[in-house]
Amino acid sequence: MSIKALDPAGFRIIVTLLIAMVSLAVYGQSETDFESEFAQPRLIHTADAGEILVVPFAQGLANPFDLAFRANGDILVTERYTGQLRIIREGVLLPSAVSGVPDVYSEVFRAGLMSVALHPDNDALVFLSYTKPIEVDGEPEQTVALARGTLDGDQLINVEEIFVAEGLDRGIAAAKLLFAPDGHLLMSIGGAYMYMGLGDYAQDPSVHYGKLLRLDSNGAPAADNPFLESGEFLPEVYSVGHRNQIGMDFHPQTGELWASENGPQGGDEVNIIRPGANYGWPGVSYSRQYRGDWVSDRQWQSDVVQPEILWWPSIAPAGLAFYTGDKIESWQGDLFVGAMLQGRIPGTGHVERIVFNSRGQEIRRESLLRDLGARITAVKQGPDGYLYALADEEYGAILRFERPQAQP
Repeated sequence: MSIKALDPAGFRIIVTLLIAMVSLAVYGQSETDFESEFAQPRLIHTADAGEILVVPFAQGLANPFDLAFRANGDILVTERYTGQLRIIREGVLLPSAVSGVPDVYSEVFRAGLMSVALHPDNDALVFLSYTKPIEVDGEPEQTVALARGTLDGDQLINVEEIFVAEGLDRGIAAAKLLFAPDGHLLMSIGGAYMYMGLGDYAQDPSVHYGKLLRLDSNGAPAADNPFLESGEFLPEVYSVGHRNQIGMDFHPQTGELWASENGPQGGDEVNIIRPGANYGWPGVSYSRQYRGDWVSDRQWQSDVVQPEILWWPSIAPAGLAFYTGDKIESWQGDLFVGAMLQGRIPGTGHVERIVFNSRGQEIRRESLLRDLGARITAVKQGPDGYLYALADEEYGAILRFERPQAQP
């Protein structure tokens, strides 16, 4: 019997057990004392930039997932499992969370408050993605939702739920947000996991899972979305065939959208996203299942876009950012990717730096902060030109990469 054929209550029990088992096997918590690790800056040695100081810019966050920078210097951070939105002001975590955040479901691993994005024309207008608790036929379920509110001081007001995903989030999907230069909001919705029997979500025209969406600021489909007229997929859909995307950024020279995607065991990807394109999951994949067998016997198909970057073994890639700042000039143009762990080994999270030649082709990689071993869920360039990374641990922190100050 397929687990999807069970009644809702039975399915929920099986789902909870499966998520717990895979979470322990794949994402097991590090035993590192991160409060001590984040007590002071650490000096790292890099291939092209020499010595770099990694400064705990703010700490004491509880499993932070994403961050956004305001023009006034504040940094907004989501805490996934507490469901709280926190404010970093002048490098200090404010003691009270932002009030007015929607209720989230966070009872199992990966569920909770996820991404935060600020409207490019008004950074008091806050967008949040989260796991939403719902009820179906009298039984508790969950889905992915998008809310919008206005930040007034340290509270969210005029909060509206502007989008709810079609389909049930039984695999617990990641949902990342990014505003495009044209003002539209990109929203990834993952959750197309083979081990949960949900891999076909990625090609299912009736659900939003396993897809990248493109919305206006009211949560409606962008007017020129690729499937709006054909109806081949739901009108919000921008690209299909994804397993679980957690990072997105635009290439500083080409303007192309690059997105990271988790494979189960190897076959992690970074893709260049094109409107209406199919990225193959699960029928075309370089991944193995957690139990060891191949996801598919095909790694190529004429109508499927090939990945730009691949990882073997898996690094569980999360947030990514192209660096264009002036603080570390030798890193300009490089791609930085947060890694949650490598080869399914707990305590191996790090930041990957990917270097390209003048033709935009990858030529080498460098692993940063491997000795720290923290799960890195977001990497972003701040408006101050520094590179920031978010350490997703029970005692988490925002880390900033700096040049060491010259000694007098």
